[in-house]
Amino acid sequence: MHFHTAPPSAHRSGPPTPRQLPGDVRGFVNRSEEIQRLDAVLTDDEAEPLLVCVCLIAGTAGAGKTSLALRWAHLTRARFPDGQLYVNLRGYDPGAPVTAQEALSHFLRALGVPATAIPADAESRAALYRSLLAERRMLVVLDNAATVAQVRPLLPGAAGCLAIVTSRSRLSGLAVRDGARRITLGTLAEEEAVALLRTITAEYRPYDDADRLTELARLCAHLPLALRIAAERAATHPYMSLDDLVRDLRDESALWDALTVGDDEEAEAVRTVFAWSYRALPEDAARLFRLLGLHPGSEFGTPAAAALAGVDTAGARRLLDVLVGTHLLAQTAPDRFEFHDLLRAYAIDQARNEEPYEGREAALLRILSWYLHTCDAARRRVKPDEPPVPLDPPPEGVEPLAFADHEEAVRWYEQERVNLLDAARTAEHIGLDGLAWRFPALLRPVHARLNPFEEWFAMGETGLRAARREGDRFGEAEVLSSLGKAAAQSQRLTEATRHHEEALTIRRELGDRLGEALALNALGLVQLRARSLQAARDTFTRALDLFQETGSPHWGPTLTTNLATVAYEAGRLPEALTLVQQALAQHRARGDERAEANALHLLSGVQREQGHTHEALLSAQHAVDIARRFGNRAWEGFWLLELGAAQLAAERADEALVSYQRSAALHRVLGDRSREARAWHGAGNTYAALHRFEEAAAFQRRAAAVHRELGDPWQTALALNGLAHALRRSGADAEAGVHAGEVVRLVAPYGDPRAGHLRAGSGGGPGMGGS
Repeated sequence: MHFHTAPPSAHRSGPPTPRQLPGDVRGFVNRSEEIQRLDAVLTDDEAEPLLVCVCLIAGTAGAGKTSLALRWAHLTRARFPDGQLYVNLRGYDPGAPVTAQEALSHFLRALGVPATAIPADAESRAALYRSLLAERRMLVVLDNAATVAQVRPLLPGAAGCLAIVTSRSRLSGLAVRDGARRITLGTLAEEEAVALLRTITAEYRPYDDADRLTELARLCAHLPLALRIAAERAATHPYMSLDDLVRDLRDESALWDALTVGDDEEAEAVRTVFAWSYRALPEDAARLFRLLGLHPGSEFGTPAAAALAGVDTAGARRLLDVLVGTHLLAQTAPDRFEFHDLLRAYAIDQARNEEPYEGREAALLRILSWYLHTCDAARRRVKPDEPPVPLDPPPEGVEPLAFADHEEAVRWYEQERVNLLDAARTAEHIGLDGLAWRFPALLRPVHARLNPFEEWFAMGETGLRAARREGDRFGEAEVLSSLGKAAAQSQRLTEATRHHEEALTIRRELGDRLGEALALNALGLVQLRARSLQAARDTFTRALDLFQETGSPHWGPTLTTNLATVAYEAGRLPEALTLVQQALAQHRARGDERAEANALHLLSGVQREQGHTHEALLSAQHAVDIARRFGNRAWEGFWLLELGAAQLAAERADEALVSYQRSAALHRVLGDRSREARAWHGAGNTYAALHRFEEAAAFQRRAAAVHRELGDPWQTALALNGLAHALRRSGADAEAGVHAGEVVRLVAPYGDPRAGHLRAGSGGGPGMGGS
């Protein structure tokens, strides 16, 4: 089933082509046999299925698994024209590993699925991921996996796609069940290790003695990670004799031998090289290195590093360059950095050993405050009229970011979303509960725009625990409001009601009249979603009275629009018209074009049902134009539903189909299944008007199924009414009667005029009124 008329924008661009590979490895040498074995999975004919769909590169820490995977990936990019996906699963990182569910979210966004359209459960995410890759030829690099469970949901399943997995473990289940081809990396042969050292150092010290290079390679246990760090140090000290460098490293090795027990020669060699390189750093670079081990997440940008160290951005950038140049830190993108997991563990150890407790506390407070105040800057751009959350000033020297507009703020959130959740959890873990609850409170308008439900709920639950532990009732109400919004937008209406009622109780307890009014408005919106119209009307009226009492007149037009929506939903059109015209005049007087557009969308519905078709078209089109001018796809998708209805009423069915398809596509992207199904319902009504009843019935069946699944009896009844009409017009009277009877049963609990009309005429016509 599909729309037969595509909107003009439908063919402007195809799906995105992700290019997520980190940079190619500089000075890569050796491993030619392993590269040939990877080459063997490719076929001569690029259109043919691959011989193997999963390759596993296994080996000890520091053996160069990632380097080999990335080198081969860059060499063969042209064989995967639909793109390359990459994720570091951090299976051996000191912090929490990346779950398959989190990695799927990362991949789906890269494939063009917005956060709001990503399914909540892992199985549905994996199914969507495999569907998107089914007709593509893509390379997927799954780096640093610890378990098969991390990997299996990320395997493409398409014969044209290849997954490269790197792991310290053998992951035998991948070979047994998934037919993976395993390549095991050992340490480099002595001549290969020396060749790697010479490749990196030749430009700076071309005359080094081969025996001394051999000794240096031995002290590095022939491990590529250790060899690269040692070679970079040698290259940056071209006038220091290799004998002296080897002597220093040998002395460091003896120190580690004295301090450690065990016979893991490779691990001790790696730690020895780390210490040798770390001790050679300038003190300010060494301090930044160890403090970065305290960063809440594993990836970070320059401003975050500056805040952590308490230095300015220019100083942080200079020190980061030093750490990247010595291979103690990797640069993953412009202004983004991360540790190798072994180096992060080493940095954490150095912070614990060399930074006093007070210094570690101060560094964590700086970075958490930086993230928190930058969240506040994002909130002010995304929803400037949101009541502020009180914040202490940031520590001295901490400069939060500022954003030029709401789009820049949203981009920052998308880049930092994992770190922000880690920051809230870190604040809770170290006992800074006052910071922990403020993260979800500040991010509420950002979360509400993007619907990242996984992070939204997780951060809210963290914040709620923190506020309750601290006994901060204001903070508890703020977080409950955030959780209530999350539950409402994910159609968990009972849960949303509970959260908002708890928040309302606290606001009243605190004597917070403005907060009480906001809580009532939020509760009324949930009641409106549940079509408890009288309850919503009473709640909005109480909220409006409170806003007027508290001297918050700018909220008045919003509440008037909400009351007009209740009247319209109930079918009381004259009342709805009076209220929406009043709200529209107030919005225009205040110059609030976005609120004006929402009122115009409602006005169009009233005009359409009163028979003023031309005026309805103008109002709906004006609303959609405003949404497009602001670049807000959520508004555009919702208001297109009314534009489609107005076009259908004006007997412009082809244009209505375009509007409904555009609306369905936008809501699919936004993850709003309810409104996507409403677009299908509108399309079904349009096909019925065109006397294409088979197509009309197909769209109505699909809409009814989704609404039933979401537990929305009213929208289910509307879709079934349209289905009964289509079936009756196509001669299937018996089936039409069954669905008409279900419509009567579903709308029986509703006592408003619109429900009465639907009961009286069930199956007699599609009906477009109400939402």
